[in-house]
Amino acid sequence: MDAMQGNNHDDVRRHNLSIILRLVHRDGAASRAQLTRLTGLNRSTIGALVAELAEHGLVEERTPDPTKLAGRPSPIVAASDRVVAIAVNPEIDAVTVGVVALSGVVHRRIRWAVSSVPSAAEAVSLTAGIVTELRRDLEQYSIIGIGVAVPGLVRASDGLVRLAPHLGWVDEPFCDLLAAATGLPVVAANDASLGANAERYFGAGRGMTDVIYLNGGASGIGGGLIVGGAVAGGLAGYAGEFGHTRVSSGSSTDSAGIAGTLEAEVTRAALLDVLGLRGSETDADALERALLASDSPVVRAEVARQLDFLAVALASAVNVLNPQLIVLGGFLAALHAADADRLSSAVGALALGAAFEGVQITPAQLGSNLLVIAAAELAFEALLLDPQTIVGNISG
Repeated sequence: MDAMQGNNHDDVRRHNLSIILRLVHRDGAASRAQLTRLTGLNRSTIGALVAELAEHGLVEERTPDPTKLAGRPSPIVAASDRVVAIAVNPEIDAVTVGVVALSGVVHRRIRWAVSSVPSAAEAVSLTAGIVTELRRDLEQYSIIGIGVAVPGLVRASDGLVRLAPHLGWVDEPFCDLLAAATGLPVVAANDASLGANAERYFGAGRGMTDVIYLNGGASGIGGGLIVGGAVAGGLAGYAGEFGHTRVSSGSSTDSAGIAGTLEAEVTRAALLDVLGLRGSETDADALERALLASDSPVVRAEVARQLDFLAVALASAVNVLNPQLIVLGGFLAALHAADADRLSSAVGALALGAAFEGVQITPAQLGSNLLVIAAAELAFEALLLDPQTIVGNISG
C-alpha cells in the first residue's frame, strides 16, 4: 500500500469548515449559492457546514432581499458580530485596546494615554485592567483571545518580544504575562507586519500578491511585506525593518543607534514640533488634518525634507521587490496626504523605470482602525484554521 494516505472524514470536514469561515470572514457575507460556486462543494455539503458553524455561533444566516433576486433566494451567510478578539497595541505614549468582531466590525477602540513609556509589566497591568472592564460589557459576546501588535521584533515561534527599542523592552515574555493576567490565549507579532496583512485582506491591498507596507508611529517606522501572495517574515519573523534603512549621511541616529536611517530622518516628533503640537493628543488622522491646514513655510519645508528621505527608502524597496502597491500607514499616511505628487515624483526619479512602472503609492485604507483589525486577525487565525476544535475553548 502507498504510504501517502488521503485525509480522513474529520480532516476533510475541518478543512471545509475552515474554508467557509475564512471566506465569510475575509470577503464578507455571501449566499449559500455563492459559497457553492467558490468552493466547488455541493449544495447539501455547504448546507451542513453552514449549519454546524451557525450552531457554534460563528456565522448567522439572513434572509436575502427578495426584490433583488430572481428565482428562489439563497440564504445569506455572515460571520458573527458576537465572536470577538481583543486587540492590543502598546506604544510609548499610549496603550490602545480594541474589540473586533469576526464579521470585521470594530465594536470598541480605547486609547489609554500614559505619562511615561510603559514597561512590559506596566503595559500588561494596564491592558489587563481595560480587558476586565470590557468583559463586563461583553457578557453576551464570545472572546476568542488577544492579539498584540508590538512596535518591535517579536520571535515568531513563541511571541517573545526580543527588542522593542523605543519601549525599552528586551526579551520580554509579554504574551505569557498577559495570558496569565487575563486568562485568555495571547499571540503577538510586529505591528507593521500585521498591518501589511490587514491591508492585504481588508484594505488597499485586496487581491494583490506583492505589497509593501510601511507604518509610522510614535515608536518609529516598521514595515511588512507580501511577496508572491505570502507574508515574508524572514527566518525568525523579523523581516520588513525598513526604518533602519540608511537614507542619508546625517548624524541623527535611530532607536538602534544607527545613523542616517529612515527612522532617524523621518519622524512624527519633528512634524508635531513644527506644527506646535508636541505633547498634545494627536493621532494620525489629527496630524493629517493639521498638515493639510497649515500654510507655514517651516511646515512645508519639513514635509518636503521627510518625503524626500522616505522616497530614498521606497525607491530601494521598489528596485529590490518590484511591488504592485506601496501602502503607507500612521503618520506616513499623513505625510503622503500633505504632498502625494512630490513623493511619487521623488520615488520615480530614484527607482528603476521598469520596476516602478505601474506601482501605486496609497494611504492605508483601514485608517485609525488598522492596527486593532490587524492584531485581532492574529488572534482569529487559530479559529479560522480549525473552527471545529477551537470553538470549545472560546471564553464568554
